[in-house]
Amino acid sequence: MRAMIRLSTLLATVALAGTAFAAQPHPATRAGAVAAIVTPPPQQPAPTPVRKPFLRPELTLTSELVSFGDLLSGLPSEAAATPGFRAPALGETGTIQVSRIMEAARAAGIIRDAGDIESHGFAQVIVTRAARRLMASDLEAAVKTGLQERFGVDARALALAIDGGAPAIAIEPELTGDVTVLDLGYDVRSRRVQARLIVPGSAAMRLKPIRITGQMVDTVEVVVPRRSIARGETLSATDVVVERRPHDGQATELIGDVKAAIDKVARRALNVGMPLRVGDVQREEIVGKGDLVTIVYAAPGLLISMRGKAGEAGAMGDVVTVTNPQSKRVLQGTVSGPGRVSVQSSAVGRVASAP
Repeated sequence: MRAMIRLSTLLATVALAGTAFAAQPHPATRAGAVAAIVTPPPQQPAPTPVRKPFLRPELTLTSELVSFGDLLSGLPSEAAATPGFRAPALGETGTIQVSRIMEAARAAGIIRDAGDIESHGFAQVIVTRAARRLMASDLEAAVKTGLQERFGVDARALALAIDGGAPAIAIEPELTGDVTVLDLGYDVRSRRVQARLIVPGSAAMRLKPIRITGQMVDTVEVVVPRRSIARGETLSATDVVVERRPHDGQATELIGDVKAAIDKVARRALNVGMPLRVGDVQREEIVGKGDLVTIVYAAPGLLISMRGKAGEAGAMGDVVTVTNPQSKRVLQGTVSGPGRVSVQSSAVGRVASAP
């Protein structure tokens, strides 16, 4: 009986111990629970700051309307495509006040107030309408082609003198075609012409073609500078070109042969495209007036050299006077090199009074 009581007590003790053991959490489980309580929640990324649309201070466009996307960078596509202002005429430049841009953007629902746009303190936006400008040569080429095709006139040696000068004409920049003739009138005796011209595809010229009157005139070949030439600069073959220009009654003064200009020195500043006249250039002076030079006298079996003073300036081959400072004798000689004057035997006897 007493043995049975001890066995029952032992079993109860084991059962209680097992219950207590089962109630104890596993060390790893306890650590995980603690970690779950201690670890802070993951941080949310900071929101990206919204960048304001900013104003462009200057722009060049090809369309006839200025959209808000042209004026403001960073707008959504729909807002950017919204037209806001009319562009200047072809080839012209205008301005839009920033206050007007803000007002129009609010009216269009693009912004709520001026603070929604970064203006960088600009007061206005400069808007330029791109264009292709027609030159007088474009109009002349069209008229010459029309004369050849319609009247059989070979106008290659003629030029078109437009009454009042060539008009200022601007067309769409994407049009690269030649000017063509719509109507052309020509008087054979007076060489007077009147024409209506267009560039195919131009909306501006379709509504208002070019109307010109003028006269076909004779031309001459002239030498013109291809760049600005400074006074005293020597012209090279790449500095000049031959062009045909209208005969102005003074053709005898114009240089028509490029060889007459090359290696010459400009006597004054020469402008690009201005025909050269005879007095505009001169041979390069290699002896200056008052320079000390070497006077050389050569004869068969005899060569004499002495120092002298040039009485005038001269280029290669020019005849100049020279003075012997000791004897004061004045001779005439030919410039034969830099600082060198050659005297012929026949000139030795010709002596002039000292200046």
